[in-house]
Amino acid sequence: MFPSILIVDDEASILKTLSGILSDEGFETVTVSNGYEALKILESESPDLVLLDIWMPGIDGIDTLKEIKKSFPTTPVIMITGHGTIETAVNATKIGAFDFIEKPLSIDKVIVGINNALNFRRLEEENRFLRKKTIEKNSITGNCEAIQELRKQISITAPTDAWVLINGENGTGKELVARMIHQFSSRSEYPLIDVNCAALSDELIESELLGHEKGAFNKATAKKKGKLELAHQGTLFFDEIGDLGLKTQASILRILQEKQFQRVGGSRMLTADVRIIASTNKDLEKEIAAGRFREDLYYRLNVIPMVVPALRERREDIPDLVNTFLNQIAEKDRTIPKKIAPDAMKILQNSTWPGNVRELKNLLDRLSIIVGNNTIEANDIPAPYNPRKRTTQSTESSLFSIDRLDEARETFEKQFIARKLKENNHDIAKTARIIGVEKAYLTKKSPLK
Repeated sequence: MFPSILIVDDEASILKTLSGILSDEGFETVTVSNGYEALKILESESPDLVLLDIWMPGIDGIDTLKEIKKSFPTTPVIMITGHGTIETAVNATKIGAFDFIEKPLSIDKVIVGINNALNFRRLEEENRFLRKKTIEKNSITGNCEAIQELRKQISITAPTDAWVLINGENGTGKELVARMIHQFSSRSEYPLIDVNCAALSDELIESELLGHEKGAFNKATAKKKGKLELAHQGTLFFDEIGDLGLKTQASILRILQEKQFQRVGGSRMLTADVRIIASTNKDLEKEIAAGRFREDLYYRLNVIPMVVPALRERREDIPDLVNTFLNQIAEKDRTIPKKIAPDAMKILQNSTWPGNVRELKNLLDRLSIIVGNNTIEANDIPAPYNPRKRTTQSTESSLFSIDRLDEARETFEKQFIARKLKENNHDIAKTARIIGVEKAYLTKKSPLK
C-alpha cells in the first residue's frame, strides 16, 4: 500500500507539478486549493501526510495547520512557502509542523522531507503500540474489591509527583504497582530505575546512588553515573527498603533531602529531579518501634501509602490470573495456550500461596512445560498444592517458601506440635513429656486449645 499525500496550494501549477512527480515516486496524491477543502479531505480520506502552502486566500496555512493539529494530531504536516521567514518557520514548528520548505521547491528536498516525516510517523506509531503493550503487561490482573481500590489509588496518584510507599508480602506484585504508577505519570518518557535495597550495603550506597569519577577508589577504573543521575526526570524505585541498615537509611535520607549531589571523587555539583517510590514487605511502624528503621525516613517516604493484597485474600482473582499467565507463557513460547480443568482450578483457588502471585506464575510455568496435554488436570497439580499428593516434602517446601527465620521457626513449631499430639492421641501431658516441654507451654501452643 502506497503512502497518500494531500497537497494544499492555491497555485494550480504547483499542484500539477508536485502531484505528477510524487506519483512517479510511488505516492498516491490528492490535491486541493484551500484550507477548507483540505480539512474535508482529512476527515474523509485520512492521508498519511500533508504538504501545506502558508500563503492562501481565505483560511491561510497557519490557521489550517492549527485545525489539522487539533483534529488530526498524528498526521505530519510539511509547510511550503515562497515568502518564508525565520519567524514564520518557528511559529509553524511551534504549532506542530514537521518541516518547512521554501519555494522554488527542490524536488529532492521535498522527497527527503516526506520520507523523513513518514519514517517519524511510523516510529511514533510503533512507540504508541509498544507503550500500549507495556501498560498491558504492567497492569494488575483481577477485579476483587481490594484490587479495584488499588487501581483507583494508582489512577489518582500517578499523574502527581507525590512519593509512594507500597506495602505487601513478597510476590504480591509491588514492583508491578510501581511500574504502573510510572507508566501513567508525566515522567513515563523517562526511565524507571530500580534500587535493590537487599544488595545495597553501607560501603556501596554512595557509589551506587551518586556514581563515581574514574580513580575515586581502587576499583573505579572508569567514570560511572549513579542511579540518582540515571533516573533524572524519571522515577527511582527503592525495592524492599525495609532491608536497609540504619547507616544506609541515614545516607539515603540525606541524599534525597539535599537533591543536589556530587559523584564520589568529583567536584561538580549535580541536580537530579526524581520521583521516589519505595516498597516493603515489613511493617515499618513495628520496625521503627524495634529501632530497625528511621522514623524520619518513614514519614518522608510514606506520603501516599498503598497496600497490595496477598493472593489468599483475593482468591476470586485466581482464575483470571491463571488464564493471563497461561496466555503469556504461550505467547512467549509461541505455542497454543493450555487450558485448565475446573477441578484443577479449584485446587489452585484453595491453596494458601505463601509466595503469592509470583509463586502461582512459577507453578504455571512448570506445568506448561511438564504437562503434555492441552489441558492441565487436577492430577497434574503437584504437592504441596494438591491435597491428594501432600507429603513430608510438601511441608518442607512450604517452610522454605518463608523468607524470615522467626516466621519459619513458628510455622515449623506449630506443625511439629500438631503432628506429635496426633501421634499421642492428643494427650497433652504425654506429648509434653515426650518432646521435652512443660505441659503449660504445650497447652498454650496446642492447636486444640
